[in-house]
Amino acid sequence: MNETVLVVDDEERIRSSLRGILSDEGFRVVDTGDAPGVLELIERESPAIVLLDVWMPEMDGIELLRRIKSEQPRVPVIMISGHANIQSAVAATKLGAADFIQKPFSVSGLLASIARALEGDSAGPDPASARGMSAEVRAAGRKAIRAGATPQRTVARSIVMGGQGLHTGLKTGVILHPAPAGFGIVFTSLADETSIPVRFENVTDTGYNTTLASGSRSVRTVEHLLSALHAFGITNLLIKTDDEVPALDGSALEFCKQIGEVGLTGQDATVEAIKLKHKILIGEEGEGLEYLKAEPASHLIIDYTLDYPKPIGIQQIHFELTSPDAYTREIAPARTFGFVREFRQMAQLGLASGARIDNAILVDEDKVVNTTLRFPDEFARHKVLDLIGDLYLLGRPLHAHITASKTGHSDNLALVKAIHASLKA
Repeated sequence: MNETVLVVDDEERIRSSLRGILSDEGFRVVDTGDAPGVLELIERESPAIVLLDVWMPEMDGIELLRRIKSEQPRVPVIMISGHANIQSAVAATKLGAADFIQKPFSVSGLLASIARALEGDSAGPDPASARGMSAEVRAAGRKAIRAGATPQRTVARSIVMGGQGLHTGLKTGVILHPAPAGFGIVFTSLADETSIPVRFENVTDTGYNTTLASGSRSVRTVEHLLSALHAFGITNLLIKTDDEVPALDGSALEFCKQIGEVGLTGQDATVEAIKLKHKILIGEEGEGLEYLKAEPASHLIIDYTLDYPKPIGIQQIHFELTSPDAYTREIAPARTFGFVREFRQMAQLGLASGARIDNAILVDEDKVVNTTLRFPDEFARHKVLDLIGDLYLLGRPLHAHITASKTGHSDNLALVKAIHASLKA
């Protein structure tokens, strides 16, 4: 018998449209506008998946989702809303929704969401096995590294996080969905089908953050999340968010914690790390000058020199990306920072509206004014964090020894472009 889809929506027009679409795709469709009777209908019809409207006149769709996941936790539920935002999507996903899509939805987007939910239900590991698999993947990864390639990876199950945008100041969130081999890392929104692949060609701004865009859609401050993905070797991921990735505490630590908790899934494909053939230099090399140098190496090594006015001063850090654990311990906790006067200037440009005492290190003329540093050289460590994230705009891991002096996002992008060009030479 064909798989059954249960459509729960109070609008007959929507139910009729979904009946036609899904029937043409070979599904058996059961539909209802009676929210209170849904649990009984699930018990009787045993649907493979439920499409549930958020706004129901007799019962809040989110409350109904909570009841479905309590009584029928194995049944995947896709939430549908005509007034979607990333906050409601994050809330629904935390309650167990497989996905959250906005009306009016495209047929391709709907079918892709259903396919992901069904694949996750049939093959997705539970949390315990995901953690075990993560250890296996790490072992396989070490073996593959010696052979010159690594297995492609995605997260074992969806991850949801809410917070505030550092620059927009708006409440936002991010949902990380597993993706198949060869998919790549792609940002998308709830509002439309616009996809923004993580590629340096899609970078539109490197002023105070790294911004990606496609058409009229853009997403700011992607570097902290990309840094964590680079460190964990995650090559395939669907990322749903609004106009900005949440700042969280200004570091990449929470991303690492969440990824470590759900674990990784190794995939039946490999990815070759980028290995340099010769030295690449951006800027003029010399003491006290601003430059980036990349040289051949067996893994990613970074030597960073930061030179800021007092009280920060000169800081130097040496880091080797040998494992996710090393990154999580030494780099991920380092928070974004800035002088109070800089945040005032950014505010005049409409940026840093979300800077708060708990998501950035604020420095005045004499001292850090809002927190205790996690490392004596936390400022330099955060620059390394940003650099690792920006390097992932190459689309795959990089094996190189990077020497950086007084550089930022624009320099990082210039290096990425130069490395990409060298691969074609």
